[in-house]
Amino acid sequence: MKKLLCGGTVINVFTDEMEKANVLIEDEKIIGVGQYTPDDADIVEDVTGKYICPGFIDGHIHIESTMLTPTELAKLCLPHGTTAIVADPHEIANVCGVKGIEYMLDASREIPMNVYFTLPSCVPATPFDESGAELYADDIKPLYDNPRVVGLAEMMNYPGVIFGDKSVWAKINDAINIGKTVDGHAPFLSGKALDKYVSAGISSDHECSDIEEALEKIRKGQKIMIRQGTAARNLVDLLPLFEEPYNHRCLLVTDDRHPADLMKEGHIDNIVRLAVKNGKSPITAIRMASIQAAEHFGIRYVGAVAPGYRADLLVLNDLDTVDIEDVYTNGEKVVSGKKTVEFSAPEINSDLQETVLNSFRLKELTLSDFHIEEKGEKCRVIEIVPGQLITKEKIEKINWNENNGIDTERDLLKLAVIERHKNTGHIGLGYINGIGMKSGAMASSVSHDSHNIIVIGTNDNDMMIAANHIRQFGGNVVVENGKIVAQMALPIGGLMTDLSGEEIAKANENVRNAVYNFGVPKEIEPFMNMAFVSLSVIPSIKMTAQGLVDVDKQERISLYCD
Repeated sequence: MKKLLCGGTVINVFTDEMEKANVLIEDEKIIGVGQYTPDDADIVEDVTGKYICPGFIDGHIHIESTMLTPTELAKLCLPHGTTAIVADPHEIANVCGVKGIEYMLDASREIPMNVYFTLPSCVPATPFDESGAELYADDIKPLYDNPRVVGLAEMMNYPGVIFGDKSVWAKINDAINIGKTVDGHAPFLSGKALDKYVSAGISSDHECSDIEEALEKIRKGQKIMIRQGTAARNLVDLLPLFEEPYNHRCLLVTDDRHPADLMKEGHIDNIVRLAVKNGKSPITAIRMASIQAAEHFGIRYVGAVAPGYRADLLVLNDLDTVDIEDVYTNGEKVVSGKKTVEFSAPEINSDLQETVLNSFRLKELTLSDFHIEEKGEKCRVIEIVPGQLITKEKIEKINWNENNGIDTERDLLKLAVIERHKNTGHIGLGYINGIGMKSGAMASSVSHDSHNIIVIGTNDNDMMIAANHIRQFGGNVVVENGKIVAQMALPIGGLMTDLSGEEIAKANENVRNAVYNFGVPKEIEPFMNMAFVSLSVIPSIKMTAQGLVDVDKQERISLYCD
């Protein structure tokens, strides 16, 4: 069956040109771009006055961080023009190991949005983490046999690379020897240390938050993934990368994006729109959002409107606003007149389903679990940086006589990270600044990357109730005066739900707004920011189930300063 898109203007990502041309599709493939006529096709679509461009590719995303299954994520992303994603399943792998990765492969089979994977490189992320599994090179190597596995995911353990950790290097060498891409994650790494890291074959980075860091990494051969997610929004600071000679070395990614934001703002189309709004070329942005991601991961014949390429196409009403009318994937129209064609989730292996639905193993928590023992006058406090994943260290004088050191007037709240995979009883306790909550507590089982239970609160009782609720149901919860104010259950590994995008987006908004009502400023996404407070690979100070970690020095540190 041949289809002809007739009368449109084609965006050529090889030359950055626009040309009037008709596009002929047969089955999954584009077989012609040029002066074809209705006589050449069985079906003709009139797209006169519209633009035809390749579908967008998110080059780095964690599906689990959207809280949606792959099917429900596809239903949200397809109307925004995302026809393929490259997902790193290290969230579910930290909870369920290899079976978690297999679950994601199973759950993303044969859905209209093409889902590729990179294999988790750091499970757990660091030696300071307590995850539900440990994955070594021999554990993940067999998964490369799956044709949708395109590389080794973000190598967060840059000290392991630099100082020659054999386990780390085994994973890198396996990927390179098989001919797969190795992605990076090395915030602020520069100079000789960066040279060592890049020379290992690590070809990208998505953690750049300023232009100088990005330019150094480009000059040393890396590709930069320009990230605009929910918590980390780096686009504005990296806008110079949309200019020559840098734009050919860049991809557009979301990394972590909540469903409410997907529905309200969009996906990769939102990044393209924001770039254009800031004066950048829409054609350049579309190229960065399509062919450059495909080429980076060696996904052949994807990402362009050209003969022989897979027919993943967008029909746009307007170029600057990225107003998407129709979407084609694998030659089939999956969004027509802005409405997504219905499709079902694939059937999932029952053993894998059982594994991901039973991931909590810890005792019921008591008030004493949240009490911090008085040992000194001053403590190290984690300070949130709005719009960033990085945190700073503050030294604060603690008033032990009131509320066990919590002081809402100074925005000193209590923080707890509770191990939930193996019932070790380990709980990291401390203080956090920059959240702004005046009442209640919030808790989540989304706590990167080990996904233990994380709680922030203004009193121990609300923290205990919130944590015990998460222990039973997973997800996000907000508690005030001992009562649950808002909740969002995430039963799949404590990370995802099979609810629709609309349903989970509503629940997402409810828990977020509940915390805003407690005084959290709107420039902070409270649950996303909280989720990264325990990620001990992003500077400079984080909390794990075993206590505080100085990320820069890669060592545990005391809460107390005296």
